[in-house]
Amino acid sequence: MAVSRMAHKTVYRVAFLRHGKVYELYCEGVCSSGIWGFVELTGLLFDAEDSVVVDPTEEKLREEFADVEVLHLPLHAVLKVEQVKKRGQAIIRDRESGEKVTPFPLSPPSRSGS
Repeated sequence: MAVSRMAHKTVYRVAFLRHGKVYELYCEGVCSSGIWGFVELTGLLFDAEDSVVVDPTEEKLREEFADVEVLHLPLHAVLKVEQVKKRGQAIIRDRESGEKVTPFPLSPPSRSGS
């Protein structure tokens, strides 16, 4: 029995600089943009919205790119594009150390009268 190539969805992991951090997103399409000097990402992939949030970084990225149909990145901001077998966790890394950046909730207001 032959396996159809149509059943296999191509997935790309794209690392790029944004706001001084390294973002890693997964998408279904990467190509040269119609805007000169830009790379175009289509079909951004995130966990389903109704899933249990394990990583707050993925939730932040999903919210940041919620209404994006096509993401145009400046060519000089793209660090690498990799075709991968399956989608992984979308992450934000520190540009200098490479360590994962996890957004923490704001601290609660301080108690008065103590």
